[in-house]
Amino acid sequence: MTEFFKQPLEAKKVYSMEPGNLEGYGQHFVVSENQKLDWADMFYLMLRPSDSRNLKLWPLNPPTFRDSIDMYSSEAAKLVSCLLRFVAMDMGVEPESLLERFRGQPQSVRMAYYPPCKQADKVVGLSPHTDGTGLTLLLQANDVQGLQIRKDGKWVAVNALDGAFIVNVGDILEILSNGRYKSIEHRAVVHPTKERMSAAVFHQPCKDATVGPLPELVKNDGEPRYSSIGYMDFITRFFAAKLDGRDHLESLKS
Repeated sequence: MTEFFKQPLEAKKVYSMEPGNLEGYGQHFVVSENQKLDWADMFYLMLRPSDSRNLKLWPLNPPTFRDSIDMYSSEAAKLVSCLLRFVAMDMGVEPESLLERFRGQPQSVRMAYYPPCKQADKVVGLSPHTDGTGLTLLLQANDVQGLQIRKDGKWVAVNALDGAFIVNVGDILEILSNGRYKSIEHRAVVHPTKERMSAAVFHQPCKDATVGPLPELVKNDGEPRYSSIGYMDFITRFFAAKLDGRDHLESLKS
């Protein structure tokens, strides 16, 4: 990832996103020519299932890129499968009931490079948002921190530990859990003199999944706290909006 972002702009633009497609080099959530863009270079790829990969967008330089991403994808999927089992047990539901929603373990990655900015207080590396996923594994790729979460109305820095992932609960898990797990609103800030890099691996439900509270939890709670929606409809709505904190998730509450 570091080697990819070090390349000249022209070399990276070979892998630019095509109109109407989220994959490739470029920025998401661009809804207006007048909006203020995030202070970041981004590269987004589909990883799983393997037949969803568009290898035209997988760089040949550096030469290790494809094999590294492939191995990383496989290990991340194993870890998230384990975490989801623990989440199910914590909620008192059968693990397979939750894992079935993530059948085939659809997965994507967003690699981000945040250049330094002398007026760092006037830009945002990544606008406030929640993840439209089940779980996100965030890797802090160098020693420059920048992740913040909104807690009690204030932005709080979350500093990564060496050798550890930050695990974000996403919108899908909040809905499936009927609100037991909360999707965290977060943003990235930039450093005035140092570059920052991170890689977020998103774990999504399968395309034909219905995103709604698990029936076992609705039975226990007496009512669903969220509307049910097809996953593809959910994700279309998610990407159609400018990053807007938790607004889109709140709109799904019953």
